[in-house]
Amino acid sequence: MSEAIQREAMEYDVVIVGAGPSGLAAAIRLKQLSADLTVAVLEKGSEVGAHILSGAVIDPKGISELLPNWKELGVPLETAVTEDRFLMLGPQGDLNISWLPFPKWMLNHGNYIASLGNVCRWLATHAEGLGVEIYPGMAASELVYDESGAVKGVVAGVAGLEKDGTLGPNSEPGMELHGKYVLIGEGVRGSLAKQLLAKFDLQKGKEPQKFGIGIKELWQVPDAAFKPGLTQHTFGWPLDNKTGGGSFMYHFGDNYVAIGFVVHLNYANPWISPFDEFQRFKTHPSIKPFLEGGKRIAYGARAITEGGYQSVPKLAFPGGALLGCSAGMVNVPRIKGSHNAVKSGIMAAEAAFEAIQAGRGGDELSAYQDAYDHSWVAKELKAVRNFKPMWSKLGTIPGVPLGGADAMIANLLGGFSFLGTLKHGKTDAQSTGLAKDFKPIVYPKPDGVFSFDKLSSVFLSSTNHEESQPAHLKLTDPTIPIGTNLPKYGEPARLYCPAGVYEVLYDEAGQNPRFQINFQNCVHCKTCDIKDPSQNITWTTPQGGDGPNYPNM
Repeated sequence: MSEAIQREAMEYDVVIVGAGPSGLAAAIRLKQLSADLTVAVLEKGSEVGAHILSGAVIDPKGISELLPNWKELGVPLETAVTEDRFLMLGPQGDLNISWLPFPKWMLNHGNYIASLGNVCRWLATHAEGLGVEIYPGMAASELVYDESGAVKGVVAGVAGLEKDGTLGPNSEPGMELHGKYVLIGEGVRGSLAKQLLAKFDLQKGKEPQKFGIGIKELWQVPDAAFKPGLTQHTFGWPLDNKTGGGSFMYHFGDNYVAIGFVVHLNYANPWISPFDEFQRFKTHPSIKPFLEGGKRIAYGARAITEGGYQSVPKLAFPGGALLGCSAGMVNVPRIKGSHNAVKSGIMAAEAAFEAIQAGRGGDELSAYQDAYDHSWVAKELKAVRNFKPMWSKLGTIPGVPLGGADAMIANLLGGFSFLGTLKHGKTDAQSTGLAKDFKPIVYPKPDGVFSFDKLSSVFLSSTNHEESQPAHLKLTDPTIPIGTNLPKYGEPARLYCPAGVYEVLYDEAGQNPRFQINFQNCVHCKTCDIKDPSQNITWTTPQGGDGPNYPNM
């Protein structure tokens, strides 16, 4: 589209895609290094933080490096962790394993429970105070390349397209934002990062990236159920031993309880619905009392990178670099990544600054890759690199304790493991089994008190998409959902999607199935792009400002 359409262009030293922790950290660090640098940050959400969703227990290590006086500045890290609980759940009871000798890096002493969205809102205000230009509601939908093939910018602000994707009389073609370097901090499975990984073969020599889906609700509970500073994690029920995942529950702020559930997307049983597993989980007698008398006030979902050290791609490409979750820097056993994201933004900014000072632009920021390779981020990820593959190969029992033991030894031995570096092997899509090999799951109906349906949940995410625009969920072959996925896999899109986007509908006689995409419901979790067994669904950016509007998430 870029070649056929004449667009205005704006020139910057650095263009950053995504106002998450990595992108905002990069913007702030660039301005700390030189107030004269021109820096633009593009955010597809209606405001900064609108699309940010995380647990979140935040290790302040990254923010402390970026803003050493963050406490005096008022960064909203709300509630210090006061208690860690770890439970193994059975169908009716639990085994409290908090007494086990967990390594210090697994414990949350010194960490803070907060809304990562609100932290990003604060960082954006601070960045703007330094002179960073931040453009919310500006989805970066396309990459722009120079004559040599290097990235020189992005297209943003396209709006009002016709249903078929063409420009109409009321359309806005958007504009090009050019930078000497373009930093991609889109988060998990971003559409531009996906293109860059393929174009520049950034995953060469690496293991495939692995993912989970995290589904979260925010509750406000009465004083009797509120335990400020409590963090609780569980393994086990309702998932079987072969299906990786678990829960989190954090008490913080104004009687808030952030409760969520993660299911690893390499599960085999295509009848699993992560959303319904989460709803079922909340009815457990060890969980229910924490929500008793409370009110669910927000809902959301997003994919989580889980591949770890061996899946982190090459970070630099001609003209730019990948940051944070776009590069997969989540520490799986710690269930944390924002501190690593902030550090990645700092490192990329410093590499870009040095290059610009030297009169360069459009080349590969090899200094960023070198900084990462020698950073505490890489050291942290390397030490826990075998945790995820051991969990996947051995199951929750004994995979989790054995993976934890290997990580403990590796932390003590500077990253050395007697197992070397284990491989992930298959992608999550390739891990999906055939429907005939598994028994369909009948989930209990929601009670409307502790468990809920998808549509009422999507309502709480304040999701909105302009219906006149083209669907941002693209099928490579429209015949595959009914012709292939339905007979082979039971069309799992209708189950793994946490927002009711995908449906298989039948006529009055129960015949002639058809596949329907309700793209208006999409909360941008990207699970369909990851888990579809035929890899037939591509998630692209909708019109800027569309999607969820998460409060306090």
